[in-house]
Amino acid sequence: MSNGVRGYWTMTWLGLFANVIAMPIIGLIAFAGPPLQTANISLAFSIAWPAAIVGIVACSGLLAERKWGVILSIIALSMALSASLPYGIVRLVLVKENHTITSLSLILAIFNLLSLLYWCRPIHRRTRRL
Repeated sequence: MSNGVRGYWTMTWLGLFANVIAMPIIGLIAFAGPPLQTANISLAFSIAWPAAIVGIVACSGLLAERKWGVILSIIALSMALSASLPYGIVRLVLVKENHTITSLSLILAIFNLLSLLYWCRPIHRRTRRL
């Protein structure tokens, strides 16, 4: 994987840093207060923090050049995408004032989708390492 797949190490390190940085940011957003405070807390505990933890484990597998790292990264990105896109849309409709968190959620959904497309490429499954 190290010499045959373009962008492998960049995406791996970027994912590791993003997941580590996401942990405290999720807490800040979840406990920031109204509006939608109950939804923020429930999403943080049910899917956002678990997706970040799975992402950190996936990046450690990718750094060790294991195939299960690719599978876990697909799972983590799917989890993050399944939360960030609907949350951004619902927040856009319900919250009429500050759209900072809404924009951040929708931008993260786009980045998660693009990363998911990268890790789903067949070249990641054709390597010899386990």
